[in-house]
Amino acid sequence: MPIDPYTPRARPSARKKNLTLSAKEYTKVGSAGINQNEPSFIAETSFVRAPLNSRVSSVSTAPKFKGKAKQNDSLDRLPLEIQEALILEDLLYVLMGIEGTYVTFHPDYSPEDDDPLQGIRFVVASSLDTSLRDLVERILPLGTYYTAISSFLELRSHLDFGLVNHALCAAIREMLKDYQTLLSQLEHAFNTSPDFSLQKLWFYVHPTIHTLSLIYQLVLELATADDSPNESDDSATSSDAEDEAKNQALGFDGAKLKAVLSEINKGDVDVTGGSGIAVKGGEVISFIYERMQNMSGDPTANTLFGTLLKSAGKPYVTMLRVWITTGRLDDPYEELLVKESKFIDRGILAMDYTDEYWERRYTLRDGSTSGSSKRQQTGVPPPRAVSGRLPGGACIPPLLEGWKHKILLAGKYLNVIRECGIEIAHGQDRTFDDLSMDDEKFYTFLEDAYSHANRTLLQLLLRDQQLIPRLRSLKRYFFLSQSSFLTHFLDLSASELRKPSKIVSTAKLQNLLDLALNTDANGEDILFREDVKVTMADSGLYDFLLKVVSVSGVIGGEDGEHEGGHGHEEHKKEKEKENKKDMSGNDALALDYAVKFPLSLVISRKTILRYQLLFRFLLHLKYVEQSLASMWIEQKTIPWRKPLPEHPEFERWRLRVCLLRARMLSFVQQILAFTTFEVLEPNWRALEVKLEKVTTVDQLLRDHVDFLDTCLKECMLTSSKLLKAYSRLIVTCSTFALYAAPFSKSANQAIAAWETPEGDVGMTKRLDILGKFETNFNHCENVSLLPLVVRLNSVKPAL
Repeated sequence: MPIDPYTPRARPSARKKNLTLSAKEYTKVGSAGINQNEPSFIAETSFVRAPLNSRVSSVSTAPKFKGKAKQNDSLDRLPLEIQEALILEDLLYVLMGIEGTYVTFHPDYSPEDDDPLQGIRFVVASSLDTSLRDLVERILPLGTYYTAISSFLELRSHLDFGLVNHALCAAIREMLKDYQTLLSQLEHAFNTSPDFSLQKLWFYVHPTIHTLSLIYQLVLELATADDSPNESDDSATSSDAEDEAKNQALGFDGAKLKAVLSEINKGDVDVTGGSGIAVKGGEVISFIYERMQNMSGDPTANTLFGTLLKSAGKPYVTMLRVWITTGRLDDPYEELLVKESKFIDRGILAMDYTDEYWERRYTLRDGSTSGSSKRQQTGVPPPRAVSGRLPGGACIPPLLEGWKHKILLAGKYLNVIRECGIEIAHGQDRTFDDLSMDDEKFYTFLEDAYSHANRTLLQLLLRDQQLIPRLRSLKRYFFLSQSSFLTHFLDLSASELRKPSKIVSTAKLQNLLDLALNTDANGEDILFREDVKVTMADSGLYDFLLKVVSVSGVIGGEDGEHEGGHGHEEHKKEKEKENKKDMSGNDALALDYAVKFPLSLVISRKTILRYQLLFRFLLHLKYVEQSLASMWIEQKTIPWRKPLPEHPEFERWRLRVCLLRARMLSFVQQILAFTTFEVLEPNWRALEVKLEKVTTVDQLLRDHVDFLDTCLKECMLTSSKLLKAYSRLIVTCSTFALYAAPFSKSANQAIAAWETPEGDVGMTKRLDILGKFETNFNHCENVSLLPLVVRLNSVKPAL
């Protein structure tokens, strides 16, 4: 007698209370019936092609059952058709993550202990006929995938996971809607079609298994990408140096701040995992892209991950677009590759000697710089212990790795323009609204935005802000290319500059400098003469340079690389001696130059300090030259010209004094000529050529600093050996020039004493003093200046 078709009974209403998703997601069923020729879910291309579906593993063990499954463990007593109908009914619930009667949770499953992101494992009753078991166990992984993906969507939709995670969850949720629509259609077929079977169910869902398995593997990797708490204890305790500096400035020490933060974070959702930074931003995009590359041979995986990459990358691309087109960093969850240090503003440019505003206001989160392959460790989070990636926004997507410096610079350039009060409008070109990272047009857009930002700022600096005339005025005032104003100024201020530097009136000197500049100003210098200011240095030139070299070693030189400690000890001894005698105004005199933003980016305190060092070096040489020249005028008087053949010892003394003065004057003039004609002028011409061809603002900044560093190096102000030789020689020459009046007085005394009966009794003392000067000068020339001679010979052929 034939068995009537089995009609499944209706589920009790209590079962529906266990649904984890809203009823709206499960009632999305088409109004029309299923077309047997072409079912509606077959039209969904993302679930049709699955060439790798054979990779789905099956479960062969028969676990023990618990709960109501024990009461119904009698499937082997039922006909095969009824077993199939009961299992079909259970499978429709299991595919939505709900436990069935004969298909139940794994015995080891515990909702309290198990990680929901791993998914729920299901097992089928052991009494099921073996002909059906194999097919059922192939379908069961769908329930695990669905529950894991649903848990991932619920967790990663939290606000703190950022916009990229939100966009990824939205894209996966759209794909799950297709899956839920498929389940609704399968349920409708189960309830209305007598021919619906387990084989048909497998035929309809097997393409979906591969698709959901790909999503499951992705979300599982994202969920487990963070370090475990045990592995990350060390990285969690190591606080960022930049944050420590800010916290200390705010009055928080480490323990107090952590206590406050722990109180604030009580009750919040833990989104950071073990490393302290959530998997978000560029790190999420990197995971998706690498999976797409690794599975590029699978058409389904390539299409799926391409779709997810485009959807998840949309907010990232939007933030990038705002940054490179307006210079505004709109990154509330710290997902972008660019980081802003808000506590650094342009106000520090007036006293910043490290270019901190330009270098550290906006930086890359991975710590890399365009000028070097090394990473700046300050502010860079430690990499993940498992994957080795930098966490969060510090992980730059592989597609943008080659563009990261242009992205940073484009926004920095526009931000400078905004800081000048020039508002930059948002781009209105709607053709670039749907750009994605895998689109070639996106990188064309990046290149165009970078070129526009660079060209705009260069035009602002070179044309609107008159950078080139500014640099020419710096050359004139600091390098003394046309130093008639300086001669006039030194003549006017001679009496004031002879005073100790601590009591010199800078206001009086400033008035005298303005008078000299107004008398001598012409051409472009008229525009910028008011920006030149007089200042008094706190330490001597050579003392300051030796201190720098002792701390940092030879700046750009080869000699004395390992003299840091020894040089530092000698510097302390020399400093103690110099403290006994205060500096004169001539030794402490320096010029300053005032510029406004954005020119202060190029002519920063860092570069003005270099200009000041070169100016003080040239000024000292000029002052010694002028002193020795005035000594020659003194030596044209009668005591020096009156012949005394009867006193040959005195005449030899006069001749030795004149010869020593001439040698000193020749030495100073040769050094001055070498510095100006062989170093400063050729390097300035080379800088002008570079400025005519400059294409980027960063290149302009580098060329300017390189020009000054080259001048300092070729003037031999970066080597401790040469600096010591310089200082001894120049001090000897300047001290000898101060003896012009005493020497003339001594000559008069010698002439007068020679006419007395006692004769010239002070000749021995005069010879002794002169001998000390000759010994110091000759020793410095012959011994200490051997490296100087070698350096001069090596520089001249290169020029």
